[in-house]
Formats: sequence, C-alpha cells, structure tokens
Amino acid sequence: MRTLHKSLIAAAVLFAVAYGGAAVLPQTRVPDTVTNVDLNNEELIKQGAYIARTADCVACHTSPNGAEYAGGLAMETPVGAIYSTNITPDKETGIGNYSLAQFIGAVKHGVRGDGQALYPAMPYPSYAIMPDEDLTALYAYFMAAVKPVKQQNADSTIPPVLNWRWPMAWWQLVFAPERDFVPDPNADEEINRGAYLVEGPGHCSACHTPRGIAYQELALKLSDGDEFLSGAVIDGWRAKSLRGEARGLASWSQEELEQFLSTGRTDKVAAFGAMADVIQHSTQYFTPEDISSMAKYLKNLPPVKGRETGMPAKTDTTTGDLLNGNYTSRGALLYTEHCTSCHRADGKGVERIFPALDGNSAIFANNAQSVIQITLEGGKMPGTPADRMAFTMPAFNHLSDRDLAEVINFIRNSWTNQAPEVRAVDIAKIRHFVSGKAPHINATGDQHE
Repeated sequence: MRTLHKSLIAAAVLFAVAYGGAAVLPQTRVPDTVTNVDLNNEELIKQGAYIARTADCVACHTSPNGAEYAGGLAMETPVGAIYSTNITPDKETGIGNYSLAQFIGAVKHGVRGDGQALYPAMPYPSYAIMPDEDLTALYAYFMAAVKPVKQQNADSTIPPVLNWRWPMAWWQLVFAPERDFVPDPNADEEINRGAYLVEGPGHCSACHTPRGIAYQELALKLSDGDEFLSGAVIDGWRAKSLRGEARGLASWSQEELEQFLSTGRTDKVAAFGAMADVIQHSTQYFTPEDISSMAKYLKNLPPVKGRETGMPAKTDTTTGDLLNGNYTSRGALLYTEHCTSCHRADGKGVERIFPALDGNSAIFANNAQSVIQITLEGGKMPGTPADRMAFTMPAFNHLSDRDLAEVINFIRNSWTNQAPEVRAVDIAKIRHFVSGKAPHINATGDQHE
C-alpha cells in the first residue's frame, strides 16, 4: 500500500476540505428494517460459516497468535496503520449489540453501527454484491457460533485530519456504489458462479486491482475496465495479474489453478505473503465445485491490452554453468551458497516442497517487490490436508542491499527467466518498509511483529 504516491495524502486533504461544510453524513443506505433471525437454526449457521470462509473474514480480523475475529491486525496504508476491529459477538467491545440491519450496513455499505463510515481497508465495495440472504446467514454464524472475546479496538496511527471519517461517507457514494451481481448472459452457470466469488465475497479485486489517487479500486468488475485484476501492490507485496498474459495466468492450466486455490501449491509454485493467508483461512475450505468455478472464470479472463501473452524464447545456460562451477557473477555465487539446497541448480525446486524459480511468473514479474520482500522476511507455506507439512523459507535480511540485488537479479534473469534489473536502492526501500511495519495487537494487549 505504501507504494502509492504521496499525492494520495494531498488528495485526502483536498477531499476533506472540499466537503468541509457538510453537516450531515449521507448514510441513507443502511437498511432500517428489523428482521428476526433464528439463531438456533443450525442449517443457517452452517451456511453462514461457509460464507465467512468465502469472504475470508478471519484473515484480516485475527492478529497473529490472537483470538479468532478479535481484530488487532495492523494494515499498512500510505498515511499510517489501520487496525482490524473486533467482530466477535462481545457486547462491549465487539458487534454483539449489532442488529441484522446494522450488520448488513457494515458489511455491504461500509457503515458502522454508530453510523460512522468504515475505511476502505474493509472490502465493502466487493461485498456490496452479496445478497442479504447470505448476510443473514453470516450474521447468524457470528452471533451464535463465534466465541465472544473482550478486546478493545485499537486506534489507527493515521494523523489528525487525515483520520476524519466523515469524508469517507462521500468517498463511498463516489467509489462504492450500491450494486448487484450481474451474470454474464454469454457465460455458463459455472463461470458466473466463479465471477460472483471473485468479484464479491472473495474480494480478489481488493488486492489484485490497482487503485487510484483516492485509494479507490480502478475497476470492480471486468466491464469496468482493463485494470480489473491486472495486478497491484498492497502492503509491500505485488499481487500478480490474474489476467491471461505471460506475467499473469497465461501459462497456468485450469487444473493448476484449482490445485493452487485448494492447497496453496502446484508442482511448480507455492503461495506466499498475503496469498498464503488466503489459502490458509479461506480457499482450502471451498467446495470442489466453487474452486472449479473460480478457476474456470479466471482462466477465461482475457489478457490486458498491450501485454505480451508469451515470453521470448531463451536457452538455459545457467544450469550447466552452476554444475560446472562456472560462477559468472557474484549473484551466481550467492545463489549457490544460499539457494541451491532447496531450489536446485536448475531452478526447478522440488515438486510441492520447494517452488521452482525458473519459469515462475512471480519471479520474473516486472515489479520485483514480492521477490524482494520474501527474500528479506522469509515465508511459510499454508498447511492443508493435501500437504500437512508447512515448509518455511528463512529470511535473508542479514545480506547487504548490494548482495540481495545481485542474487535477485541472478534469479530473475537465469535459466529461461527474463526480467528488469533490481538495484540496491530498491532493496533498501523495501527493507525500510518492512522494518517500519506497525506491530499487531492480540487479545492480551501484547504487541508483536
């Protein structure tokens, strides 16, 4: 997120000033009907539990080592950190006093129970297409099946003026319109189901679609523009393009996508960063039918106009050089010292254990932020019934900026890979970002990285 230009700060100030005379928030979209929900209906609660998985509520509303749904996860923005809120049914610190109407207002329209606007870190622009029937089931699940946890919500670290909430109400009117899911009449039922999951509860666009100067997603669905799912940077990670181009999903089969969404791994790649959390908490619990629908929909997305759909051919000379001890660069020597034991001299890794580096679109992406960040921080694969051993990658932040640039450039341009050069200053910027992340907070009040 911090990679957005500082012009966002100026835009936020101008936006607030422009509407500074407003006295009344335009919160007319919150439903005011009162509906009784049967909190003893086991089928309804079970349905709500599944919807919570499809919406991945737990990933954002649970801090590391914290109680489920109690909040405290720090989310970086260009102007400070926002902490996720307590959405357990605790009546003092959570949502235990929310009516169904208030719950729907928060999830679909970004309006808290007290009428204040929620920051768009909450993906309500995507949740807007979810039907009220599904949100009724979700409400039943949270009120009847989630354990109440007493944990006060933490204030954001956004500075005064910029942390005013009332301008967000106007932002919502402009950038988070009321809308319904519109099936594609030319697509089959399975693709339309996948489109709904991707556009709505799965909120894939929140990470994979670039944002504008006002932090709005530039497209919420394919018909909104070519920016939809075209790749973006969020919390320092490069969320790859999910479109049908070479640096997107062109080389993926539908079966590989299904395998990845279900297990976080294929024979060649593994989920890391924020996507590992998505697999861990959400998509591994999807029904096979929903996994198939999502994969089929994503594989049917066209490439972004002007982007290459295939990579230029390149002969692998790297493997032979490494095996013969011909270290043609410092990067090659560093790779041999630190990386070959897992990723091998041929860059192919080990199937479903150590991901391949050769031919991995996350490696040769034009934007190298994810490669840099995982090299600095390390990572851990999600654990699923298909692969119960969650392998970890160590952090290499002990290496200098120059050495990291050397080895990353070697990886991004060896074997059949081709990618733009990374500089030491690029490493330094990501290192500074990683070291400056706000700590998370758990239910004991402890702070931890």
